Order: sequence, then C-alpha cells, then structure tokens
Amino acid sequence: MKMWLKLKDKPLGKWMFARAICWKAPYFASISPRFEELKPGYARVSLKKRRAVENHIGTVHAIAACNLAELGAGTMMEASLPNSMRWLPKGMNVQYLKKCETDLTAECSATDIAEGPARDVIVSVDMKDANGNIAVHADITMYISPRKK
Repeated sequence: MKMWLKLKDKPLGKWMFARAICWKAPYFASISPRFEELKPGYARVSLKKRRAVENHIGTVHAIAACNLAELGAGTMMEASLPNSMRWLPKGMNVQYLKKCETDLTAECSATDIAEGPARDVIVSVDMKDANGNIAVHADITMYISPRKK
C-alpha cells in the first residue's frame, strides 16, 4: 500500500507500480495490467484487449481474464491485510457471462480482512467490458492466517 500511495499520482507512477508487481510475480506481465485504484478492501485493475491476450475467435482469452482477476484480488489482499497476517489463494470459481470483446476492467472487493484467526475470505471480482457490462465474474477464496513468528 505504501508503494501505491507513493507512486499513484506521479507521472508514470501507476505504470511503475504495475511493473514492480510484475517483477515480483512475472506471470502477470503477460496481460500488461494497468492499476487504476487500490485501497483497503478494493482494487480496480484493467487490461487492454490486444492480440497477446486473445483466443482463437478474437476475444479476450478466459485465462487472461482469470489472470486479471487473481492479480487484482491478490494485490488488494496484500494492500489490505495488516502486516501480522498473510494470504494465499485457495480456489477460484469463474463465470463467463458474455464474450470479452473489448478491454476488461476488474473490480475486486472483500470484507472480513482484519486481523484475526485463520479463515477463508471470498474476494468478489466483476470484470466489465468497455460498455460497463459484466462479462466475467469470479469468486476467489483466499486463505488468510496470522504470520508465523
């Protein structure tokens, strides 16, 4: 969260933030993510529809959408949890509601992310097309627990 707050309003700051995230977790670079908003309990991140993320029919590939969902949810968890807690993705339930024919924007949100005992937390992710229609919905189960001392 500190890095986001430091960079978000600077020229190329959001781009530098995305590059730093992709440096730490290189697979996410495959979708060239764009971070738009990040705060405790919420993240908005997008991808541009381009050939590298398309499938055989010219729409955004299902796995590119899943990649966007996991990136947004994981970054939101990292920015939201107290330093005494950690998180791991445990599962993802995805619904493909319509063809992804445009850029996608993922809005990720979760509650019950405060310090406490180990538990599962569901991160809800709505991926909207350029017209504001929900094209993909994902519920990502995150296992959160206290960090080992």
